[in-house]
Amino acid sequence: MDDKILLLKKTMEKGGAVLFTGAGFSVPSGIPDFRSAGGVYDGEFAGYPAEYLLSHDCFEQHPELFFSFYKSKMIYPDAKPNAAHLRFARYEQQGLLVATVTQNIDGLHQRAGAKKVYELHGSVERNYCTRCGARYGLDYVTGKTGIPKCEKCGATVRPDVVLYGECLDDATVTAAVRAVARARTLIVAGTSLSVYPAAGLIDYFSGDNLVLVNKSATPRDGAATLVINGDVAEVAKAL
Repeated sequence: MDDKILLLKKTMEKGGAVLFTGAGFSVPSGIPDFRSAGGVYDGEFAGYPAEYLLSHDCFEQHPELFFSFYKSKMIYPDAKPNAAHLRFARYEQQGLLVATVTQNIDGLHQRAGAKKVYELHGSVERNYCTRCGARYGLDYVTGKTGIPKCEKCGATVRPDVVLYGECLDDATVTAAVRAVARARTLIVAGTSLSVYPAAGLIDYFSGDNLVLVNKSATPRDGAATLVINGDVAEVAKAL
């Protein structure tokens, strides 16, 4: 493991890197992942599977149920950036990391100090009125009982996150693809690479070093130049 950490460190020092993160990147911050035991998708809520509760259909048809699940399972206001968020934000500040592409919606990369972050699935930090477009912060949604309503027009305020049945934002995807395609090194961390279309972004990578950091194996391990099986925060501390 020490040899792999040293190799990763030397690779990062060359610059031109892009970081691609998934749910496992925030697990050390106390935010559960989705598909493992005890994760968000483990079991049912009010008799419904999580995939439905986080869908556009549920938001439209059963908004009270949607927000009950969303507030209890998707928002972790006390979570703080872990060693991995802080380490890679520092790499960006040093000019060694070009950008971060993330599937996470927790906003922890930005709280750690990262500036160029492409959030493929949106962010819980941003919310907007479905009628007039007025913008609201996270505190507005968490501070309301039941369905949050717009102070200006009274319509429902929804999180700026991509729900099941909705498309990813074109501008965000285009920028993320451009960053991955131009990267010298791509570090894929804390993701099983099983969620599409996000996982398909690494197909655009044609640089020198594909680095995979994850507790378990991924479908792309065979194509990587370096695979580190471990906790992302512990790897970051070793760096």
